Amino acid sequence: MTDVLVRGAAQVLTGLPGAAMRPAAGCDIRVRGGVIDAIGTLAPLPGECVIDASGCVVYPGWVNTHHHLFQSLLKGIPAGINLPLVQWLAAVPVVYRQFFDGEELLRLAARIGLAELLLSGCTTVADHQYHYWPGMPYDASAAVFDEAGKLGVRMVLCRGGQTQARAMTDANAPPQVAPETLDGFLAAIERDVQRFHDPAPMAMRRMVSAITTPNWSCKAEELKPMAREARRLGIRLHSHLSESHDYVRWAREVHNCTPLEFVERHEWVGPDVWFAHMVHLTDNELALCARTGTGIAHCPQSNARLGSGIARIPEALALGVPVGLAVDGAASNEAADMLSEAHACWLLHRADPRAGARAGQPGGHAGAITVEDVVRIGTSGGARLLGLDGVGTLEAGKAADIAIYDLDQPRYFGLHDPAIGPVASGGVPSLRALLVQGRVVVENNAIPGLDLAGLRRDAEAAVGRMLAAL
Repeated sequence: MTDVLVRGAAQVLTGLPGAAMRPAAGCDIRVRGGVIDAIGTLAPLPGECVIDASGCVVYPGWVNTHHHLFQSLLKGIPAGINLPLVQWLAAVPVVYRQFFDGEELLRLAARIGLAELLLSGCTTVADHQYHYWPGMPYDASAAVFDEAGKLGVRMVLCRGGQTQARAMTDANAPPQVAPETLDGFLAAIERDVQRFHDPAPMAMRRMVSAITTPNWSCKAEELKPMAREARRLGIRLHSHLSESHDYVRWAREVHNCTPLEFVERHEWVGPDVWFAHMVHLTDNELALCARTGTGIAHCPQSNARLGSGIARIPEALALGVPVGLAVDGAASNEAADMLSEAHACWLLHRADPRAGARAGQPGGHAGAITVEDVVRIGTSGGARLLGLDGVGTLEAGKAADIAIYDLDQPRYFGLHDPAIGPVASGGVPSLRALLVQGRVVVENNAIPGLDLAGLRRDAEAAVGRMLAAL
C-alpha cells in the first residue's frame, strides 16, 4: 500500500468534538499503511505519494448509516411522488421489486448508488438490503458486497427481509415480496456472517441483522429470537422505527405503547442497535435512547420528501443519544448523496419551530445545529452507530478515509470560513481525491475504471424496460 501525504489544505474538519474539530498545528495529513500517521505541518518523505490539496477543504469520509441501494433505479416515480410513507411503500418499492428478479438489475442499482455516494465524499455505506424472498435465484448479499468491493467502498450490509406479509402495503405484492420463514431468515444471516463479517475496527465488510420493520414485517414473538441470535453471532441490529405517525398509531392501538417501548420489550434496544428515522419520539423515548445507547440514523431529506416530519435531533444530541446521518433509499429522496443530506440537516433543524420554542422565540432558531454538529453526526457519529471504532475521524491511528473537496465553483467563492462550504453552501464540490483506508477511489472528480456515461445509458435502458412493462 502506497504511503501518502495530503499537503497544503486550506482547512481540515476532523469529526472530533469541540476545539479538536480543527487541527491547531497544520492541515497536512500523513498516511502509512492505510492509517493516518500524523496531522500537522509536514514535509514529504522519500517514496511518499503527495496529493496537492492546496485550496481544498478536507473532511473525514462520510459514513452513511441507512440506505436501500436497490432503489437507485426508482427515483421520481410519478405514482408515488406525492404520497406519504405507507401509500408510497405500496405504490413504489412493493410494486417495483418484481423487476429485480435477476442479479443484473440489483448490481446496476447498487453501482449507481455507490457511485453517487462516492462522488459526494462518502466512504462507508450501511445498505439496508431487504430484497430477499424464498427461492430467489441469485445471491443478493454477495452481489452488493462485490459491487462495493470493486469501487473500494466500506460496506455494512444490513440484511433485511420479512417473515410475514404486511397488511397495509402487500395486498397486491408480486412474488418477489413473499415472506421468508423465521428459520430461513436466521439461517441466511448466519451464512452471510460466516462468509462476509469482519469484526475488526476498520473492517471493509460487516453484517447486521435488520428485519425491515419490527412493527409490521415480523411477528412480535420473533423479535427476541432475532435479537438473541444476532448477539450470539456478534453482530448489530438495525431496522426502521417511528418514521411516520402510522408507526405510532399502530403501536398504541395494537400494543398500547409507543414503538420504542414495544421494541424495548423485545430486547431491541442497546448500544448495538440503531433505527432509521425515529421522527416521532416522546421525551421518554429520547431519554430511553440516551440511557440505553440506542442510536438514530437521521434521514432528513427522505423524512421531508415523504412529509413524515423533522426528527428531534438537536434534543437527541443534547441528551447524548448516538446519531448518524443517512440518505435512505433514492426512491424516497431522488438524490441520495451525503452532501445534499448534510446541507438539508443543517437547514431543517434551524427552521423547525420547536427549536425556536426551546430558545423562547417565535419561528426557528439559527443556532439549533452547527456545521460542526452536522459533520460530527455524518462521520464519527455514524461510525459509532456501526461499531467501526477505527473509522470516522481524522486523527492518528484511524483509517485514512479522507475526502478532499476543491471549492472550485462560484457558490463557494467568497467564503470567509472555507471549512463550512461543503455543508453550508450546498451543492457538491469537486473531489480532488477521496481515500478509503489510504487507497484513492475518486481522483479529480472521477471514479477510476468506472464508465459514468455507460452507467447512465444502462440506467436509462433499465428505466425504459420498467416503463414498458407496466
